[in-house]
Amino acid sequence: MVLHVTDLPVGNYMTAYPISVLPDVSLGEAIGFMARRGFGNLIVSEEDGTPLGILTERDILQQIVSTKTLPNVKIKEVSQQPFVKIKPDTSILDAAKSMISKKARLLVFADSDKLVGIVTASDLVRAFRRTYVAPSLEEVVSKKIHRMSFNESILDAVQMMFEKGIGSVIVEGSHSDYGIFTERDLVFKVLNNHVQLDEKIELYSSFPLITAEDGILANEAASIMAANNIKRLALKDQDTITGIVTARDIVEAYQNESPHIKNY
Repeated sequence: MVLHVTDLPVGNYMTAYPISVLPDVSLGEAIGFMARRGFGNLIVSEEDGTPLGILTERDILQQIVSTKTLPNVKIKEVSQQPFVKIKPDTSILDAAKSMISKKARLLVFADSDKLVGIVTASDLVRAFRRTYVAPSLEEVVSKKIHRMSFNESILDAVQMMFEKGIGSVIVEGSHSDYGIFTERDLVFKVLNNHVQLDEKIELYSSFPLITAEDGILANEAASIMAANNIKRLALKDQDTITGIVTARDIVEAYQNESPHIKNY
């Protein structure tokens, strides 16, 4: 069944009753928890459950850049992301507008103080796929491709990602193939397994690189990402990589389309 974006409340697509951690938990413990659960975000709350902020993969990357190792610190010593409160009956379109315009994570509250869910970009993409809307990616896709050789170090990649403000780098493999190293690879494969940051990036990257033809629409990109359980999709023109699109980019494409969205 194809639905209109205003018919879909975020309460149907959120992660309900998300687990949170106390600010006194160590960063190492938080990373292990995120890796075991497959979480890219972790809510940090007071003992009474009041959310304080959200620890993200990007926050962890920034901490690694500043210390060149996994520091023995508590979460409260690490910068965290702000959040915006929304309600379960908020439409996915309004949620997307809040996520993009305020550049914040979304927490769902049943009333002023009862946290009942978290909404990620991937959650919104999953919801938008149920609609008839098929926006262009032209205005949101990143055309700047940052590459690294297979024999460069993990720390080299982390520093580049931090300096460029990006969540991934394309890795040129030792067999003339391409892969990708992401913030999630850093957290799940490297830090969770206590890997030294001077090891080669190729060993902890994802191969082969999953690609799609440049020019595909947002709903098509979303389907490919969902089928492969990825959050970043490389676009190519013949054999040349031309861009990278993320789940958040797809959310932005849908909310950009909102002035033109009408009911049947």
